Amino acid sequence: MSRYDPSAFPPFAVTVDLVVLTVREHELCALLVRRGEPPFQGYWALPGGFVRPDEGLAEAASRELAEETGLRAHSTGQSAAGVHLEQLATYGHPQRDPRMRVVSVAHLVLAPDLPTPRPGGDASSARWAPVRELIEDGPADGVPLAFDHGRILGDGVERARSKIEYSSLATAFCPPEFTVGELRRVYEAVWGVVLDPRNFHRKVTGTPGFLLPSGGTTTRQGGRPAQLFTAGGATVLNPPMLRPEPDLPGRS
Repeated sequence: MSRYDPSAFPPFAVTVDLVVLTVREHELCALLVRRGEPPFQGYWALPGGFVRPDEGLAEAASRELAEETGLRAHSTGQSAAGVHLEQLATYGHPQRDPRMRVVSVAHLVLAPDLPTPRPGGDASSARWAPVRELIEDGPADGVPLAFDHGRILGDGVERARSKIEYSSLATAFCPPEFTVGELRRVYEAVWGVVLDPRNFHRKVTGTPGFLLPSGGTTTRQGGRPAQLFTAGGATVLNPPMLRPEPDLPGRS
């Protein structure tokens, strides 16, 4: 170590960027913040920021989420509040940030219907935006997201879409107790398809460890009382919930 010279290597910074997804009004939405400072001042971006010298990546991700939006997540998977946080991918193109060489470690955050975010830090405003408008139809105002956040968002959405096929992660979008119909609407919102209610009910209730009856019922969706469930202990679904083709609605 005595012969090691840190100055022999060019310095670079590490940031965390957050793909925060929730289902609002039966539509998959992503959290965006409007940048209040250069570069890309005035552009919409994913929440995030620089990792401090004395903190780990998950700690930095949780801190940035709270500072810029007022929302809180935990790196221990499913918290009591139902917020799921996991590492997504690393992005390190030399020109991704005009300030200096910056490597970003992106994280995926999934949660039930979250409240309206409040801006903080270097964000001038924050909002929920339908994913469909951002990565499928294109930004409503024609202006792309700052940095390479469009690519990061697309990767995060695809991770969520593929992961709910073979894991119980879709329950992270639900309250602690939920109906099969509410869970089905999560799958429909994330996948962007329409599923057959009877086939879906048969599959999710027939998958070992996926759902557990809570013993209660609810009429919050209208109509007859519906049975309430909680997430079971299964982390891997067998058989998986295969994603239908987008142009074949009604299949499940």
